[in-house]
Amino acid sequence: MRGLFGKNSGFTLIELMIAVAIVAILASVALPSYQDYVRRGRIPEATSGLGQGRVVMEQWFQDNRTYEAARCPAATQSFTFACNPLTANTFTITATGIGTMAGFTYTIDQAGAMTSATPWGNGLTCWVTRRGDAC
Repeated sequence: MRGLFGKNSGFTLIELMIAVAIVAILASVALPSYQDYVRRGRIPEATSGLGQGRVVMEQWFQDNRTYEAARCPAATQSFTFACNPLTANTFTITATGIGTMAGFTYTIDQAGAMTSATPWGNGLTCWVTRRGDAC
């Protein structure tokens, strides 16, 4: 294609390769940050499910004087919930990540003790909800 002054205009192969390399570098930096952002957005499914599950357990205990046979929270898109063991005086609810949230586990018990095991770190007395968090 001829330009204004009779010269060819357009991109050379080197210019195009440099542009592609710059885009690739930017993508390699941005993609992990985006994945962490998406994971952080899914963690409230677990924490809110555990909080609601604890309320249900306490309501059941107030009505029946036992945690046995209480209803466990329903699974969400990214987490499954398990209530083990349910005894007369204790319970532990565990939220376990599935799919892209595999490796994330959050728990709560009748005393309100919260723990977490995540690829970002483990929390013995809290729920780790982002990379670099600590109790």
